[in-house]
Amino acid sequence: MTETHASASRPKITRADGSPVRALVVDDEATLTDLLQMALRYEGWEIRTAGDGQTALRIAREFKPDVIVLDIMLPDIDGLAVLQRLRADGQETPVLFLTAKDALDDRIAGLTAGGDDYVTKPFSLEELVARLRGLIRRSTLTLTDAFDPEVSIGDLVLNEDSHEVHRGGDPIELTATEFELLRFLMRNPRRVLSKAQILDRVWSYDFGGRSSVVEIYISYLRKKVDAGRPQMIHTVRGAGYILKAA
Repeated sequence: MTETHASASRPKITRADGSPVRALVVDDEATLTDLLQMALRYEGWEIRTAGDGQTALRIAREFKPDVIVLDIMLPDIDGLAVLQRLRADGQETPVLFLTAKDALDDRIAGLTAGGDDYVTKPFSLEELVARLRGLIRRSTLTLTDAFDPEVSIGDLVLNEDSHEVHRGGDPIELTATEFELLRFLMRNPRRVLSKAQILDRVWSYDFGGRSSVVEIYISYLRKKVDAGRPQMIHTVRGAGYILKAA
């Protein structure tokens, strides 16, 4: 298995709402899960790991991953049984099987059980990441088609396609950065977002601790969104900001 990383110049892929792709890696070899976790975090993905089938089922139900890397040989229940239970739960998450067996019947069993792809150990990280990116792209085509670009919180409405924002039917003119900040707040309603999270998501890089830029843009938004209306954007002292219906 080589430790080849994806090229830094390759465009990142995200979920339809712009948040990180979620991946669950299931294998009882800790060194392998650590390696995969490192490679997929390099892609900007959010990762959870499990070393056995029962833990994998619990995490999958709570975490709701966009893709699962699943070893067939696990210490309790095997990967095929894990997948069967997930499918029985109604989870259609794409699954890439890892197998140490280079046998045709093993591959067929995995794909017949509802798996979407497989990689035989040993493998290169570059190949595995490429396969996962392909699964994500194919699986999210339907999600993208069904994705509603309009987000509504109370009387505040934001359209991600037209970049139009209205509150109580009145149009609100926003700059590109103000729009991104409001979108992040509205895609995470009633959730406290720290300045660090906002910097990372809206500006995509660290301002070297200059979190005052977040305060400035929050004040800009308040003047446009909350001015003369019941307050929706709230400060949680020492924690961050939260948007909720007035």
